[in-house]
Amino acid sequence: MAGTDLAPQELRVIVAVEREGGFTAAAAALGTTQSAVSHAVRAVERKLGAVLFTRGRAGATSTPAGAKAAAHARRALRLLDTLAAEVRGTGAGPGGADTTAGVLRIAAFRSAALHLLPPALERLRARHPAIEPRVRVIRELGPGTAGEVAAGRADLALATLDGGRPPAGLTGAALFEEPYALVHPAGHPEPRSLPLVDWHENCGAVTRDWWRGQDWLPSATVEAEDDGTVLSLVGAGHGMAVMPALSLTSAPESVTVVRLGPRPPTRAIGYVTTPELARSLAVRALIRELRAQQGPR
Repeated sequence: MAGTDLAPQELRVIVAVEREGGFTAAAAALGTTQSAVSHAVRAVERKLGAVLFTRGRAGATSTPAGAKAAAHARRALRLLDTLAAEVRGTGAGPGGADTTAGVLRIAAFRSAALHLLPPALERLRARHPAIEPRVRVIRELGPGTAGEVAAGRADLALATLDGGRPPAGLTGAALFEEPYALVHPAGHPEPRSLPLVDWHENCGAVTRDWWRGQDWLPSATVEAEDDGTVLSLVGAGHGMAVMPALSLTSAPESVTVVRLGPRPPTRAIGYVTTPELARSLAVRALIRELRAQQGPR
């Protein structure tokens, strides 16, 4: 059987072709030739015994095996970066303490990026000024923010956790349970008479059981792309909504927020990372700051 040892440069080629969507574009990104990229891809495919890309006039499209290979390649390359950063920082701090430096890639959904992440990053920067956080806001749909970690595009994600647990193959934990509340136009005499304003990212499965227990179920006449649009529509009198607490942080005066009884629906908000990066200094430092703060009530 052919050996499967892959060199870092081969991993970088696979990542570049998957990201750029073609051998020529990948070559330009890597500063090499198209023939060198093509040769490297063929070599990796022989080693792995799988076709990674479908070649065509429009470029190269990842096969399912190629997408999985690129995800593993990104994660492996990230570990090499982490290894170098942590070795350089060994004993470099005050009193011989270990330090770390460099980029920390974070994925977060919109309301977490707006209201949960900033204070944690402020404390992280104060304690670890050499860490450079880079945040990407990802819609919490499908794989969502956790999918960015699984694909090797993020080191840590703020995510909604199904059942309070991270997805298979990843590690993490819940930080708090986020309650939902009813929001309607301020001063409206009969909020229940209003249509429902909803959006795809609203984790409908979380509130479905709660709705089943109600004696009223308004039709969803408006679907918005994000929670900010939902609040704007509600404030303008176009409907009411059931929204999670982070989305209602600093809600405008044009809306009224009402608790959904003593046992409102909730969703678990937590962090997700890979088992390997969970032991890295930068990820551990951010987790400590996230755990140090309380969620919305």
